[in-house]
Amino acid sequence: MSEATVVGSGPNGLACAVALARAGVEVTVLEAAETIGGGTRSAELTVPGVIHDVCSAMHPMAAASPFLRSLGLEAHGLEWRWPEVDLAHPLDDGSAAAMFRSLEQTAAGLGADGRAWRRLFASPAANFDALNEDLLRPLLHVPKHPLRLARFAPGVAPATLVARLWETPGARALFGGVAAHSFSPLTQLTSAGVGMALITACHSVGWPVAAGGSQSVANALAADLRQHGGRIETGVRVGSLAELGSPDVVAFDLAPRAVAEIVGDRLPAGVARAYRRYQHGPGAFKVDLAVEGGVPWTAEACRRAGTVHAIGSFEELVAAERDINHGRMPARPFVLVGQQYLADPQRSAGNVHPIWAYAHVPRGYDGDGETAVIDQIERFAPGLRDRIVATSSRSPAELEADNPNYIGGDIVTGANTPIQTLIRPRLARDPYSTGVPGLYICSAATPPGGGIHGMGGFNAAQSALRHLART
Repeated sequence: MSEATVVGSGPNGLACAVALARAGVEVTVLEAAETIGGGTRSAELTVPGVIHDVCSAMHPMAAASPFLRSLGLEAHGLEWRWPEVDLAHPLDDGSAAAMFRSLEQTAAGLGADGRAWRRLFASPAANFDALNEDLLRPLLHVPKHPLRLARFAPGVAPATLVARLWETPGARALFGGVAAHSFSPLTQLTSAGVGMALITACHSVGWPVAAGGSQSVANALAADLRQHGGRIETGVRVGSLAELGSPDVVAFDLAPRAVAEIVGDRLPAGVARAYRRYQHGPGAFKVDLAVEGGVPWTAEACRRAGTVHAIGSFEELVAAERDINHGRMPARPFVLVGQQYLADPQRSAGNVHPIWAYAHVPRGYDGDGETAVIDQIERFAPGLRDRIVATSSRSPAELEADNPNYIGGDIVTGANTPIQTLIRPRLARDPYSTGVPGLYICSAATPPGGGIHGMGGFNAAQSALRHLART
């Protein structure tokens, strides 16, 4: 029987391990932390009984992932739950634009811009399963569904250009906030792509949360791995290849720079150079709140939304994302707020509810992000501070210390520049191969990039299985 070692138990590492184990490979996963999951962990960060997601929170790409859906993880306790409103974006006049799983309901709420919203997203959403077969692979491939992929062409444009499709402040802000999940300047080519993908996913599968916390995703994958003979060892930090023995396959759920350090001189010079030059993007400043009675949003839609984008107008958003990409902290940063308890009440303790939030900040920002986050939420929810029971904050440096893949607080493991969007982590026919037979990289630095979908891990496993078939 072939043997494989996977270094890192984030969702891509676990997905890679599961795919290999299901193919009959003997798999061991090594995790440096004491808890598995990487970006899919949950914990009591503020007060006992209040469950917060440590990093990832809403999971449209997981619910839509071809690989994760194929596993039947419901048998291992994974349950998706949906809020009444998937996303709300408040404006300073007290109104809010809202996005629902229903395309028609969303379009109806956007008034004069509803028709243009429907025209852009109706076809991709109706064909999202087929579209995903191309979106979740390396971009440099022969498309399986070229005509459907062509309907997604606006994704290569700057978000500022696509936003011209809408005239109302609400529709423009709603689209811009989703596009800004890329952490890239919204004037940049390809910056519309993440927004296109996440909105299309919403109108196909919604923006659900995992019952009990995002840790449930990691736990379900781990249970499936063990069911197929795999093992997981925690508290094991890998510093060199020599520590791994001689498995037939090693897959790294790590940032490229870490892979270069571990593999060392065995890595081809060109690959080592590409991994060390791999660019990381802006950072996040994470703030978790325990709030009595929930956030007192002015806009009613925000009080029912699983996710709220707290920043205001599209123009303000463009300016804020430009600033963080130039190393400047905006006076009013883009703040993402998660109210997962609305769909999953078991995360609360009585009337004290977990509020998940983070601000987009410059990479390595070492200022007071907590005040900036709370100020932005209070701007649209006067009286918030009076309801806060406890807080827990992590700066970009603390995020990196907790998860070394998040260099400088870069929680998406790589800058979404036009070049890196096309050829992450390097220009190669097989981007998962390190150039050393049997060694692979499977982290979010590989296609299709960030998001809890496991497809980087699954795709790397397919490369590894082809290698094993040849040997």
